[in-house]
Amino acid sequence: MTTTHPVITLNNGVAMPTLGLGVFQSPPEATAAAVRTALETGYRHVDTAAAYFNEREVGEGLRRSGIDRDGVFLETKVWINDYGYDATRHAFEKSAAKLGVETIDLLILHQPMPSRFDLTLDSYRGLESLLAEGKVRAIGVSNFMPEHLERLLAETDVVPAVNQIEVHPYFRQQDVLEANAKHGIVSQAWSPIGGITFYPGWGEDRRSTLDDPTIREIAERHGKTPAQALLRWHLDQGRQVIPKSTNPARIAENLDVFDFSLTESELAAIDGLDTGRRGGPDPESITIAAHGAEIPEA
Repeated sequence: MTTTHPVITLNNGVAMPTLGLGVFQSPPEATAAAVRTALETGYRHVDTAAAYFNEREVGEGLRRSGIDRDGVFLETKVWINDYGYDATRHAFEKSAAKLGVETIDLLILHQPMPSRFDLTLDSYRGLESLLAEGKVRAIGVSNFMPEHLERLLAETDVVPAVNQIEVHPYFRQQDVLEANAKHGIVSQAWSPIGGITFYPGWGEDRRSTLDDPTIREIAERHGKTPAQALLRWHLDQGRQVIPKSTNPARIAENLDVFDFSLTESELAAIDGLDTGRRGGPDPESITIAAHGAEIPEA
């Protein structure tokens, strides 16, 4: 089965599907099958990262699907151990080889790493060189707060096409969304449903957005599941989403969100659920000493 769905045009004119498959915490042994299933179901975008250690399986899933490479938007991320101009250029080579492709559609920096932002800037300049050479079609960042964006924009030449950040009803990050919009940067939501992927050590009093009565009521009104209502909330507000699943039924469910829209009052009701509490780590805390991980060669 194949399907078509809307795209977002990035600030350099490249088109990116509005919804993709995320593979964070997808075990390598399950990733290839999930990617193949997603592509056969109609997905045309897959988001991975060097630090997920499953890029090779993403590439395998693409090949097993039989979908032409040009028809799939592949996104991956450079981890902090590979920051620096030359190291980031080599990180591209490692990722491209593992994915089994010559060109990466979107390559982004995984963290701002404020403690060594000089290295972050050098890495971004490495991305700019890859973009100029046509090895990547678009470049961007992830987990950049407004102050990180301002410094990056002041000291580099290419405005990021995407800033991938934690966004869900319980943590909306309005200030980051506004900063992205101000500069024409697409906000890409990781953990877009919220409350499903829990981070070890980040609090035990978690509650899933899928159990929220406001969200359940809105979903029922449209004959949809809570997860589908949440994905529609993002799409209606102009964000790109990358829900993660290895379950074929969930993969299909997450794509079935293009036949309805939420009303302004429904969008506002979901906005009003914001708690201001992160589900994932604070970008300020990410350092090589605490979070370093060597990225193997291809």
